[in-house]
Amino acid sequence: MTGSETKAAVEWLTSVAPEPAACRWEWERNPQGIVLLPAGRRWDVLILPGELGYPTLDILTRLIDRPGPVLADFGESRMGFFVPPGTASRWIGTGIRGCGRGTWIVIPYPGRAGGEVRWLVPPDGSGTLTDAGLLELAMHEAAGAAAGDARGERPEG
Repeated sequence: MTGSETKAAVEWLTSVAPEPAACRWEWERNPQGIVLLPAGRRWDVLILPGELGYPTLDILTRLIDRPGPVLADFGESRMGFFVPPGTASRWIGTGIRGCGRGTWIVIPYPGRAGGEVRWLVPPDGSGTLTDAGLLELAMHEAAGAAAGDARGERPEG
């Protein structure tokens, strides 16, 4: 990320904080490089298990130039896709956690790994989010491909 992209991303992310200037100041100086930010104002986050999230992201990046921001934990077990506000309250899906109004998300400083989370697709500051319908289609395709692979591995009998 360039310096101006990082600055725009920081401004966009911290705009949801109760005190954006204080949040920005602390975040830039925090040795872990993370802050907690509330979901539900500018974005919700859908958290997928890593085994579904990674193939879903691969499909998304084939369909569109740039999806919205995507976080991953360092254990590769979970991925968080930033989607429009209100998505989490309407989402129905087994194994998918929706984080919307009333929840807080651990966010690393853009362009830096922080603690246990990192950006796979960092925010660009423009407010770009992943369309929930497109994310759902990509998830179905990824799950279908995984099911097909599993069926192909079973011995015939």
